[in-house]
Amino acid sequence: MRPASSAPAAAPAAPAAPPSSKVAIVAALAANLAIAVIKFVAAAFTGSSAMVAEGIHSLVDTANEWLLLLGLHRSQRPASEKRPFGYGKELYFWSFIVAICIFAIGGGISMYEGIEHLRHPVPPGEPTWNYVVLGVAFLFDGASFLVARRTFNAQRGRRRFWAAFRGSKDPSVFVVLFEDAADLLGLLVAFLGVFLGHQLQNPYLDGVASVLIGLMLVVVAGLLLRENKSLLLGEPAEAELLENICHLVQADAAVVSTAAPLSSYLSPHDILLVLQVEFQPHLLAPELSAAISRLQAMVQARYPDIGHLFIQPMGPPQHHKPAATGSGGRASALLGGVG
Repeated sequence: MRPASSAPAAAPAAPAAPPSSKVAIVAALAANLAIAVIKFVAAAFTGSSAMVAEGIHSLVDTANEWLLLLGLHRSQRPASEKRPFGYGKELYFWSFIVAICIFAIGGGISMYEGIEHLRHPVPPGEPTWNYVVLGVAFLFDGASFLVARRTFNAQRGRRRFWAAFRGSKDPSVFVVLFEDAADLLGLLVAFLGVFLGHQLQNPYLDGVASVLIGLMLVVVAGLLLRENKSLLLGEPAEAELLENICHLVQADAAVVSTAAPLSSYLSPHDILLVLQVEFQPHLLAPELSAAISRLQAMVQARYPDIGHLFIQPMGPPQHHKPAATGSGGRASALLGGVG
């Protein structure tokens, strides 16, 4: 076991992130479930196509939050023989499924409902129910959005919003944020469709609003699909982090130089890092092994998110034979790893 294995438990930042994500997801789930029921009741009384689209939207969001909770729970399972690097990518997988649901179910059904309403328009009825539901839904979604935004802002620090979104490794936060933002925009579009349709006595505007809601969901889903696909395939650690780790390792007396490190995020707080290190040529095998263990402990104590660190000794570019002789031919077998 690595000497720094207790470091993540002592660091306050690493264990605090999952509860924050869970709070945002649970808040969105509760809000969307209540809103979906209210919207469908209102749609049954008014016959509004935009309200049906919004009800479907909220119902899909409710299922999506449950999938995110499932992914968050399964991603925190400990490593096993079948999954030696853990289950962290479960979160990325289920977030990708959520984005597909938003695209296919939320966007597709909303556009279908709108097109059907344009083909078979229904005269607008009494809009009071719609206004009440939209107002209540806006309050619920607004509260959920504030929770998600607060969680996202705590993670992004001083970075610009778009840069933080593209660089975020925690889809459980930005998926909820984008869903809630789409909810609020969808409510505004539905309100305009109902209001203008009633004022102008034009039944087509309600269908247009439903189509616009569907298109908006498709755009949001496209953004989420792109980001979650990138995370699922594996994104490298930040360049600044890798540079700092290289400087930390190179400061050790046993190290001559390091090659460009290879890294990949396995979960929002678990990084796989492979580091090729050129050690001093006079080191014997026991000294080399001790140096590797020392470097592992030092790096993981400083950066607890490095959950899996592999240090691979390498020879100098033009002096492979002396390096192999000095280590008794065993340097290549000393692959330091922590899983």
